[in-house]
Amino acid sequence: MPGTPVLQARGLVKRYGSVTAIDGADFELRAGEVLAVIGDNGAGKSTLIKALAGAVVPDAGELWMDGELVRFHSTRDARAHGIETVYQDLAVAPALDIASNVFLGRELRRPGFMGTVLRRLDGPRMRTESAAHLSDLGVRIKSVRQPVETLSGGQRQGVAVVRAAAFGKRVIIMDEPTAALGVRESGMVIDLIRSIRDRGLPVVLISHDMPHVFEVADRVHVHRLGRRAAVVRPAERSMAEVVALMTGALEPTDEERAGGR
Repeated sequence: MPGTPVLQARGLVKRYGSVTAIDGADFELRAGEVLAVIGDNGAGKSTLIKALAGAVVPDAGELWMDGELVRFHSTRDARAHGIETVYQDLAVAPALDIASNVFLGRELRRPGFMGTVLRRLDGPRMRTESAAHLSDLGVRIKSVRQPVETLSGGQRQGVAVVRAAAFGKRVIIMDEPTAALGVRESGMVIDLIRSIRDRGLPVVLISHDMPHVFEVADRVHVHRLGRRAAVVRPAERSMAEVVALMTGALEPTDEERAGGR
């Protein structure tokens, strides 16, 4: 039997006026897995993910981390609990160098008077630690002094992923990380996801790219009509069957409906 979920949602509800975006949604992320979240446009998966990341406050329902009830009122709350999110727009500062982007919003200051009074940044330490984080995940970049605007799309995605992995202590959420990337760069991002999982961090992957989902996911959360329709294992369902579950053309088994194995 699987242990206590790292991140769990029960009965989440979010309404925007007369529109119900999520309607009693359940969710379960286990330790050491890549869980893909898929669903048609309008299925409510984006709102679900925003609730898990603290960007949306649900109207009802509960969130649990490692068996403890938590409440997120902002993304800062989620980050304080070790949840980091890589959004599709990356939120990088193109004119700044790689090290500055890795520590964006978490800049290190020099010790003593220089840091506490003059508030000088500790550039050498940020560059050293950034290079170590990049190396840990196998991201090959010539220099952390390089401006992000000079990087390819895949490399920029790599910087955003490295930043999340550097500070996300319990969960990494990735929103369409391979969107608009070529085959080679998408492959690099998939390798990054594997590296994060291999370091012991569970990953939530939101993606429309079914080949990528089947390539890297351990389980697939199928979202439909504002709630979880099924959780399946790619090894046990074909791509066509998963798409059919997503559209409602195929009914899940009782086990899949209840959250899978």
